[in-house]
Amino acid sequence: MTRSDWLKQALVIPLPDDPALVLDGCRRLLGPNLYGREPGAVGDALCEGALRDRVLQAWPDYLAQLLAGLEWDAAATVLRPFDGGVSLYLAAPIDRLFTGAYVIEAAWHLCACALLGRAAPDMPVLLADLRAIMAHEANPALRALADKAEARGLDRLLDDDWVTFGHGAGAVTWAIDDLPAQPDWTAVNDIPVALVTGTNGKTTTTRLIAAMGRAVGVISGLSSTEFVKVGDEVLEKGDYAGPAGARLLLRDPRLELAVLEVARGGILRRGLPVGHAQAAVVTNVASDHLGQYGINTVEDLAQVKLSVHRALRLGGQLVLNADDALVVAAAPLSMQPVWFSLDPANPLIVAARAAGRACGWYQGGSLMLSDGATEVALIAAADVPLSLGGAARYNIENALAAALAARALGLEDAPIRAVLASFRSDPADNPGRANAFSVNGARVFVDFAHNPHSIAAVTSALAALPAKRRFVLLSHAGDRSDEDIRGLVSGAFALRPDVVVVAENPKYLRGRSLGDVPALMRQRCLELGLRADQILAADRPAVGAEMILDLVQPGDLALLLVHDDRDQIFAMLGQRGTLG
Repeated sequence: MTRSDWLKQALVIPLPDDPALVLDGCRRLLGPNLYGREPGAVGDALCEGALRDRVLQAWPDYLAQLLAGLEWDAAATVLRPFDGGVSLYLAAPIDRLFTGAYVIEAAWHLCACALLGRAAPDMPVLLADLRAIMAHEANPALRALADKAEARGLDRLLDDDWVTFGHGAGAVTWAIDDLPAQPDWTAVNDIPVALVTGTNGKTTTTRLIAAMGRAVGVISGLSSTEFVKVGDEVLEKGDYAGPAGARLLLRDPRLELAVLEVARGGILRRGLPVGHAQAAVVTNVASDHLGQYGINTVEDLAQVKLSVHRALRLGGQLVLNADDALVVAAAPLSMQPVWFSLDPANPLIVAARAAGRACGWYQGGSLMLSDGATEVALIAAADVPLSLGGAARYNIENALAAALAARALGLEDAPIRAVLASFRSDPADNPGRANAFSVNGARVFVDFAHNPHSIAAVTSALAALPAKRRFVLLSHAGDRSDEDIRGLVSGAFALRPDVVVVAENPKYLRGRSLGDVPALMRQRCLELGLRADQILAADRPAVGAEMILDLVQPGDLALLLVHDDRDQIFAMLGQRGTLG
């Protein structure tokens, strides 16, 4: 049994069973995180009203007692109240992360027992159990190596059984229980790394930056919601916008430049994967996947996204959307972000230019960049295929963010410009992002947009394109609220559709019954003004796509919002139409 296997089952603390006081889970944060730059552990408790006020006092008090009993000195803690509960974070050395999670859980047990008037475990016995775990987890060799790496300015990747210092072509990886006494540090180094997060646009921005790296002749790679890729090789397909994808990418010995798409879930579950990035981008923040880990509002979500700044190395650049009020409000006061905007009169852009700080903006049809000393017109939006002639303003934002991040990675303007001029919305360069096809003289677009904000952005851009008739395919997974599903339909109506096909998503019911989601979508279409005969039904997305392709005629426009059957739909379009 490995050390980590033993630690995962080392202690079972019988938590009080009462719906008024629920520990929603404890987890280890392996890198910089929402609460701080150091790794640690966090627990989320669900409690309401006056009981929550008592938890705010009692839980950290019991944690302090346990830490004192364990002679755990100078441990930073963060108490974060939220609507309906409390989160408690404990910073911990890298060889006390399991112990930290158990200590938080034990402190909760003592707290809940006291508040519920129940018998608590004997403190000396509980401390003895925790000391045994701490002794078993202790790894002085790991701590010593981590200190030496930090002194040399080297980054660290950590999981349950392995530790890596440096990145990619400069990385070394060892089993945590088999560490060298005197490693050769001469070949260990970090490589340029960028992090990209946000509610929408992060995948496109990630792909753009990686393409810019390839354009200068280095082996660049990315981890994303679609795959992990090094050069032209896809290492794994799937949602890898978390620490596991980052580790898979950054441990590849061929890698010379890395771009990590970073999702909300990965940040909250395990923290950020790196601590020495040269650039971090936040594209925007909108309501999405709220209600988990105590993140209940879009303001909370903005704080999660902005925590990427804690993964920056000294001198790294934080690239932020100056047009997003949530991003602006959450921006760390300790930093001078590199702002980008579609409006040259945005006060943050005006201030940055006046102060001689780097920034990017859109003016007179061109993407403008400043390094603080020189301002250049990088490229005209009309020459950026992703912008759809300037109609897709969200992709102008993504292009500005990518260009500024690429500059932060040390890339010159020529390859940045070349990628923006050649990178297309097609299944090769940017699969699932407004991919354009021609079928029977109609323009057909495929997009994987999955929330009201992203759907509204796509449909608003396509609404500017002329069309005789407009078709939309709608479907979605069942793990959205009724309000969210209605919002998805409302966002799609920016396209002013003449026909909507509502498709069931049988593999993604996620707690709902067959027909629930299509019924909600159909009702919202009726409320927004479509007649019943303008709303068609399909039992799968691929069937719905085929129905639309059978109906389109020259001059029509169709948007297929695809959640499932992606490969089948792309194959269908390849057989019945052409790219472009």
